[in-house]
Amino acid sequence: MRDKSGVLMIGAGGVGGVAAHKVAAHPEVFGDLVLASRTREKCEAVAAQLPRPVTTAEVDAEHGPELVELIRRHRPSLVMNLALPYQDLAIMDACLQCGVDYLDTANYEPRDTAKFEYSWQWAYDEAFRKAGLMALLGSGFDPGVTSVFCMYLRKHYFDELHAIDIVDCNAGAHNQPFATNFNPEINIREVTAKGCYWENGQWRETDPLSVRRSFDLPEELGGMNIYLMYHEELESLVKHVPGLQRARFWMSFSDAYLKHLEVLQNVGMTRIDPVDYRGQQIVPLQFLKAVLPEPASLGPETRGKTCIGCIVSGIKDGEPRTCYIYNICDHQQCYREVRAQAISYTTGVPAMVGAKQMIEGTWRGEGVFNMEQFDPDPFMADLEKYGLPWTVQEGAEPLP
Repeated sequence: MRDKSGVLMIGAGGVGGVAAHKVAAHPEVFGDLVLASRTREKCEAVAAQLPRPVTTAEVDAEHGPELVELIRRHRPSLVMNLALPYQDLAIMDACLQCGVDYLDTANYEPRDTAKFEYSWQWAYDEAFRKAGLMALLGSGFDPGVTSVFCMYLRKHYFDELHAIDIVDCNAGAHNQPFATNFNPEINIREVTAKGCYWENGQWRETDPLSVRRSFDLPEELGGMNIYLMYHEELESLVKHVPGLQRARFWMSFSDAYLKHLEVLQNVGMTRIDPVDYRGQQIVPLQFLKAVLPEPASLGPETRGKTCIGCIVSGIKDGEPRTCYIYNICDHQQCYREVRAQAISYTTGVPAMVGAKQMIEGTWRGEGVFNMEQFDPDPFMADLEKYGLPWTVQEGAEPLP
């Protein structure tokens, strides 16, 4: 087991709040907790909900010297980056400078272009190996749990894994006419980007949200429309799963959400390039984020459930086979436990579980790693233990 000198968590939004609840509940694993963000008041609001005292701090996660000073002051064994993806590289640099392990929940994204790929972070592999440090990328749900789901099926249900369809459905609803369930800036950048999937050895692009399927959710949750998108775990799965012939990612959206999004696009509010307004440069999408409801505020009013899982096809004992592995999470049950809706819960819990694997030494290595590179079994056991039970449905129908 690594030295339990404590954890530094950067980010006090919805996901950070959930992860803080889970980490704070287990000092025997994590040691002391320091919770930091750009706004200390947000950290203090989360800290007031926790079962034990934690330290709060203010930091600009894009400012290297501030990060280094914060890490050196508290000397954690692990930095959990639950801030925005724009800040990944600055935090990784600070971890290298201070000799501390690193974990995040989403791949790096530059602010000025909608480009989602792991190349920037994979480029840190040699530096982390030389420093004897570990960086674990994408320890959320998607990315994160979805990759572990696939590896669990590959280990226990398949001899060969040929096709993966990751399906993320939110069958819940809130009372807002338009709101996003996680950071609006990140959400809208992803939704308005081109779709992309892997098939027969090459990447294929589609126009944004142009490919749709009807999908029947399990356990009488009803049917939803799901749309083909690109998501970063596709890139890492294609790299790390030999013989994979097709990999796709799907997400559900209501008609009302899509209509609002269409209007916002038509009037230029989803642009990520700056425009001049009365002599000042503003980015329309950042302004839109400022006026939309804060995702962490949606918890009290959000009802219903999420269903996120993977439909996996391949070969077992010479015969074709398809399995569906999924988690169902209740928004209000999450709110009662940790004061957050299920979107935040399904990301914050895996962040804690991934950190637990690292600190306990169950998942260890030197360099930069994705979730599917480790034994899935201990992570899957902890998902059940800490609030995200899962189900395997054998004999499922492949997604056309």
